[in-house]
Amino acid sequence: MLNTASATASAAIGHAEGVSDDEFRTAMARLAAGVVLVTAQEPSLDPDDPQAPGVEDVGMTATAFMSVSLDPPLVLVSLREGSRMDDLLDEQPLWAVSVLAENQRHIAGRFAMKGRISDRLLFDDIPCTRGEVTNAPLVGGALATLECRTEQRVTAGDHTLVIGRVLTAQAPPTEGGPLLYYRGRYRQLG
Repeated sequence: MLNTASATASAAIGHAEGVSDDEFRTAMARLAAGVVLVTAQEPSLDPDDPQAPGVEDVGMTATAFMSVSLDPPLVLVSLREGSRMDDLLDEQPLWAVSVLAENQRHIAGRFAMKGRISDRLLFDDIPCTRGEVTNAPLVGGALATLECRTEQRVTAGDHTLVIGRVLTAQAPPTEGGPLLYYRGRYRQLG
């Protein structure tokens, strides 16, 4: 028989019965994940300033990124609901992903900072090219780059799963391995 009082209490705190935030975080920290930089462009933050650029580059470090389908080519990125990137990709559908290499830890750390208003200075010393479809920054030296168009958005708890159709994919020859995130730190293979 279902204990409705217990089920109601669990629903009220938003967790499965018996799982605390700390227990869940600790368990999931044991899953190694690749690190990507998700980028897009947003309208100017100050449209009344004639000196301001017409569009601004935006970037966000993500570890919850995966391939979904080969036919059609689809990928998924998980974004914290209400985050700047979540809001932006709700307004416009084009974005890009750079799969970071082990020597690009500084890029991951820079774009993982919370609470920033503009990303303009964060891109200053990072070698980037522009995506041919999205015009979003693609990080030079990345293991792979993808340009995407949002196909579907799914609310999942306190995150939004953004499923994107891959419009371009490049995997240039490069030395070194991927940047990983494991047990709360950036790591390398080996």
